Amino acid sequence: MLYNWIKAAHVIFVIATMASLMIYPRYKIHQLASQPGEPLFETMKSAANKLRLIVMNPSIILIWVFGVLMLWMNPALLSQPWMHVKLLFVTLITAMHGYYVYVGKRIDRGTSKVSARTLRMLNEVPFLMMIVVVIMVLVRPF
Repeated sequence: MLYNWIKAAHVIFVIATMASLMIYPRYKIHQLASQPGEPLFETMKSAANKLRLIVMNPSIILIWVFGVLMLWMNPALLSQPWMHVKLLFVTLITAMHGYYVYVGKRIDRGTSKVSARTLRMLNEVPFLMMIVVVIMVLVRPF
């Protein structure tokens, strides 16, 4: 029973993380459309920072906490090939989170060289990686 509660919490924070990884770059795209000091720039900067501090960072940490806890409770999962693929893609999603935070802070300082077009393209990457994770967990193709 406890395992199911931990799994539910894990899924809840996966949803929160994925939602934040899809909206955070959009905030930064709007920020790039204006100049530091302008109302739009400052509003998007504030919204992105709140999202990062209140949702993004805590959620990604809790995903890992609950995920590791589930693996500790059911170590046999680590012998499954689908789990190896899932963990690889979860690591890549975590890396995207880190990259978004890095780029976001540079945009806030006005030192980013990333374009809005690049952010639009990168915005889709976590979603595509999540598709692989969901297939690995639900279909378990190997």
